[in-house]
Amino acid sequence: MGTWGTGSFDNDSAADFIREVVEDGAVALREALEVVLDPDLDYIEAEEGSRAIAAAEVIAAITSGDHRNITDDDLLAWVEGTDGRTLSDQREPALEALERVLGPDSELPELWEESDDRRDWQRDVQRLRASLG
Repeated sequence: MGTWGTGSFDNDSAADFIREVVEDGAVALREALEVVLDPDLDYIEAEEGSRAIAAAEVIAAITSGDHRNITDDDLLAWVEGTDGRTLSDQREPALEALERVLGPDSELPELWEESDDRRDWQRDVQRLRASLG
């Protein structure tokens, strides 16, 4: 997985996911969370975790009205045109997905543990958790 920063969209998986959200809307967000929340999933691969974090970031932006972490123009247009009330029921699943992605059976924390940017990534995910409530 190519990563160029610690932000929610600063990796190849999240960048690809942006296109899905712009094309498929809320369905793509729900699907990304459902994959991570599947109780039969024993281990969360980095791609799945990155997509769930990106989905949580989009849900946080829409439901809070704070769009500053949405840097892609097409995604920003979609976010600005989406009523936050339509996704308010996705806040809790997004928080649950973040918990699983940060847990011991997830590849992302393992990968970041080896990075000099580990603390920055952790801070960014904590910021996202706080914005979801």
